[in-house]
Amino acid sequence: MEISVLNINGQETGRKVTLNESVFGIEPNDHVLYLDVKQYLANQRQGTHKSKERSEVSGSTRKLGRQKGGGGARRGDINSPVLVGGGRVFGPKPRDYRFKLNKKVKVLARKSALSYKALESAIVVVEDFDIEVPKTKDFVNIAKNLKVDNKKALYLLPEIKKNVYLSARNLQRTEVMLASSLNAYKVLNADVLVITENSLKSIDEILNK
Repeated sequence: MEISVLNINGQETGRKVTLNESVFGIEPNDHVLYLDVKQYLANQRQGTHKSKERSEVSGSTRKLGRQKGGGGARRGDINSPVLVGGGRVFGPKPRDYRFKLNKKVKVLARKSALSYKALESAIVVVEDFDIEVPKTKDFVNIAKNLKVDNKKALYLLPEIKKNVYLSARNLQRTEVMLASSLNAYKVLNADVLVITENSLKSIDEILNK
């Protein structure tokens, strides 16, 4: 699949790049995508949720009533879960939600996500660019020229470019990240991928090791 390379003014440069079929042209594996997205979202969870059980609630341990003859259950003390203000039975406790996925599974998930974007024609290839001074206005102009300003866009850069990141960080529907940090969730969450030429080379190298 060939795509024309654009400059930051949205004009064709006359060059074309061929998307690697082994990365952008595979048969997507939906189950692998599910696993990778599930792992990414699980890793974002803090896992600090906590509720108090009956032994942790502050309250008297005095026996509320006699053992028999009350006509009801033996409720014990005021911290009983059956009473208002008592402890919670089997409540949430702090835990780690992270789990492991094999490297080959994660690579296949990234290839599947990129292949979906290629099928949807949601990939824009732009020549490598930088911004001299951090300005959101300049970045918005680039997005308008590329006709992605009204879409949720993910920009992939080959290396850290601080001014580009600073110019884009205030835009709600825009994210800038390194091609080496690419993951299936970010790709699927975006409406369109804006990939620089050198980022394409990085993606090919990383996913075809």
